[in-house]
Amino acid sequence: MYKKFFGLRENPFNVNPDPRYLFLTEHTEEALASLTYGIQSRRGFILLSGEVGTGKTTILNKLLGWLQRQNITTAFLFNPRLSVPEFFDYMMADFGIPCDSTQKSQVLMRLNHWLLERYKLRETAAVIIDEAQDLSLRMLEEIRLLTNLETATEKLLQIVLSGQPELEDKLRQPELRQLRQRITLRCKTYPLTSAETRGYIVRRLSIAGASGPAIFTPGAIESIHRFSRGIPRVVNLLCEHALINAFVEQTRPIPADTIKKVAREFELDEIEPVARPPVVRPGERPLRDTMQGMATLMDRLRRPQ
Repeated sequence: MYKKFFGLRENPFNVNPDPRYLFLTEHTEEALASLTYGIQSRRGFILLSGEVGTGKTTILNKLLGWLQRQNITTAFLFNPRLSVPEFFDYMMADFGIPCDSTQKSQVLMRLNHWLLERYKLRETAAVIIDEAQDLSLRMLEEIRLLTNLETATEKLLQIVLSGQPELEDKLRQPELRQLRQRITLRCKTYPLTSAETRGYIVRRLSIAGASGPAIFTPGAIESIHRFSRGIPRVVNLLCEHALINAFVEQTRPIPADTIKKVAREFELDEIEPVARPPVVRPGERPLRDTMQGMATLMDRLRRPQ
């Protein structure tokens, strides 16, 4: 509706987790580096956590694309409400593993045989589970047991659990202490800073085809950051509706008043702020600087698709 008015090829602020629009902040790069390193080095369990709307699923989609280009076989599960038999059935189907029996013992034997074949070929397999905060305790325990599929030196199946902070709370329960102890890498997503919010908006507009005069005034971008609390999903919401309102009113560039109007419509001035990224103290080194091969991995991730 507004694309021609603003000189855009596509809608830049869709809510779909399109990996083309992933904005690489320091913390996003660290999360991607941790995930790729953990899977390639067969670390077993990896945890990705973050507040609602901070880009976890977009990161996972970017990760999946990269893993596929590395010929790493993946299964991606996004429905945490599956029963145990449904979980195994979906995982086996996504891996492309045929299994005539529905008995768990037979399924596990077939999975183990398939993983050993991949291992002999020096290939890696990973299962990535989104919205993992909604997994039941029983399902989490079943997933933990999958890490028992291993050789004497390495884990055969790499597992990524991605979820909201409630997932970390759930993992602190005594019943899941064995799973918690098996998590070898932890990474997080965080809200955007003011400067990152500006870069995020400019980047998405550029990918969508924007050129020429600015679409948002500096004051509008400041308002977007303030009302969104730096949550990318909320930034998208504010920007999308601001573009629609500005098109209707034939206004360009979009002023701060338009953002304030949209924010009031969605009652965003009543939302409490979320946790900020941790500050790295002088002398401390981020996790990505301590891992071997991080520079190479990130260079590959940045390459054009």
